[in-house]
Amino acid sequence: MTRTPPETITPIRLWRWRRNPLRRHGDLVEAWVVLLTWVLVVLGGALAGWAAASSVDSALAVRRDQVHEVRAVLTGPAPKTAPSRGGYDDDRVWAKARWADGRGAHTGKAKVSPGAPAGTAVDLWTDGTGRTVPPPASQAESMLQTVLTGVLVAQITGTAVWGGGRLACGSLVRRRLAEWDEEWSRVGPEWRRLSGGRG
Repeated sequence: MTRTPPETITPIRLWRWRRNPLRRHGDLVEAWVVLLTWVLVVLGGALAGWAAASSVDSALAVRRDQVHEVRAVLTGPAPKTAPSRGGYDDDRVWAKARWADGRGAHTGKAKVSPGAPAGTAVDLWTDGTGRTVPPPASQAESMLQTVLTGVLVAQITGTAVWGGGRLACGSLVRRRLAEWDEEWSRVGPEWRRLSGGRG
């Protein structure tokens, strides 16, 4: 019975960094460019995404602080039919409403169900000047918008850095090929002479 030798684990060698007589200076530069590119893709993308998400989150928080909900009353009956429906329109109609807050009485328009009678109570969102504004994003909507913004900015940043790294590596490869062409133009004639014109 023959005995099989134990398998040896071959260590991963970072050939661009280890000392090697065949390694050129351009190989080492390319290795550092690739390493720096990937570090910047990961860290730069994560930091840019985090900064964008924080900015959106604080902007949405400021918006929530600037508006408040008030109870309004319709001053007249709402139209019975909704205007022609367009893309994002719902079935509600605009009607005149009146409300009071710390700055006094205000009038404006509110979206209500068609045919709502005068005196119907509706909830409105107003800004600091008493004008009606769209409601702020809910906590779930804010979280979704914040996360999506962070992911999108991180991806765009990472892609841009990766593209820059690829351009830099492409430039290094073109330079290396030009050096090889130059070296072959010096060595080629002598090589052909030594090989009897067959090389």
